[in-house]
Amino acid sequence: QVQLVASGGGLVQAGGSLRLSCAASGSIFSINHMGWYRQAPGKQRELVAFITSRGIANYADSVKGRFTISRDNTKNTVYLQMNSLKPEDTAVYYCAAGADTRWNYWGQGTQVTVSS
Repeated sequence: QVQLVASGGGLVQAGGSLRLSCAASGSIFSINHMGWYRQAPGKQRELVAFITSRGIANYADSVKGRFTISRDNTKNTVYLQMNSLKPEDTAVYYCAAGADTRWNYWGQGTQVTVSS
């Protein structure tokens, strides 16, 4: 089993920045991919970004150029640096991990609220 603990959410004004972190523990040898999803009220959960164990990153079109995903394999932690935040980025953000993009493990959500 893998446990994921996310942190770093909060309230920020439009144009501001936040950095999310997600630390993995447990059977981390089974993890190759780590990523972030988000779910806004009344909407489906959507992929924001993910990164492979080799550091290859993928982003949703809506966040390209504004968000950066990174990971520190020595700390078993994935980060999401969010810049130029918009009100439409408001959502609960979830970290996910797995051998691939089937995402076997999920962390608790962290709320990100962007005020206009």
